[in-house]
Amino acid sequence: MALIKLHSSIFHPTLRKLQCQDVAIDTHNLMYPVFLVEDDEAVQDIPSMPGVARYGANQLLAHLQPLVAKGLQSILLFGVIDQMPKDSTGTGADSATNPVIRALPRLRQAFPDLLIACDVCLCPYTDHGHCGVLTVDGTIDNEPSIKRIAEIALAYAQSGAHIVAPSDMMDNRIQAIKRQLREHNLENRCSVLSYSVKFASGFYGPFRDAAKSAPAFGDRKCYQLPPGSKGIAKRAAKRDVEEGADMLMVKPGMAYLDIVKQVKDDYPELPLFIYQVSGEYSMLLNAGKIGAFDLRTVLWEVLVSMRRAGADCIITYFTPLLLDWLKE
Repeated sequence: MALIKLHSSIFHPTLRKLQCQDVAIDTHNLMYPVFLVEDDEAVQDIPSMPGVARYGANQLLAHLQPLVAKGLQSILLFGVIDQMPKDSTGTGADSATNPVIRALPRLRQAFPDLLIACDVCLCPYTDHGHCGVLTVDGTIDNEPSIKRIAEIALAYAQSGAHIVAPSDMMDNRIQAIKRQLREHNLENRCSVLSYSVKFASGFYGPFRDAAKSAPAFGDRKCYQLPPGSKGIAKRAAKRDVEEGADMLMVKPGMAYLDIVKQVKDDYPELPLFIYQVSGEYSMLLNAGKIGAFDLRTVLWEVLVSMRRAGADCIITYFTPLLLDWLKE
């Protein structure tokens, strides 16, 4: 059994706040996902996600400045590449020219109090678009996959990430990441937020457009969880807790609130994140735009339901709008 470690859960003020559970929604209960591209001056609108864009490092700093002033406390970075070559093992993910690795020191310097998480996966960087290394017959090869995931997580931690968040759903990657952090004396300076319970969902469509990470063939049903499952969701969370995850996540959000409650009931001592994914964002936004309902009323209702189910932090593209509402 892994030794229980606490310091990586409380080294940052925002992490300490997430240890306190209630149903209120404050700025520390929101994490803002952002897409980072290679061209430092780029702002690329995403048609399937109105109001969301990919940013180069310079433009991201400018975009975040007013949000931090309004109370933004945490972000989740996704790297997106066009010019860097993609290959079978995603070597661009931890390259020195990777946009996330280049931006992290600048973000830390510009926003010293901002909690910065980095998504860790291979799919945006592989030529096949899958989340792990493949065998010759096109199936997931778990051992080299978790080796690469751990290497990428270490590179992000060394560049300044407070949190590494593996979204690949490979078996035993939490243990591999924790080992790398421990061996490089980073275990107390970088937390692991595990996408523990990530379902194979149709709600991811706009994200795959945004991150340019759709698989070139097949699908991800062999490593993401079946939507109808509860037992394997319980097993997935248990696996990651035993391997030393500091925080857990359920993804997507609205359709899986029963799973959120299940995970929180099983592990009330761990901060639990819920990802209101791209399809949920676009669905609510577009319904509000055509007058099907009042967006403010329904969005608050959804967020409160997520908190009520047990989520301590909500990862949502609505964060800029919510910061304005919270200021009011």
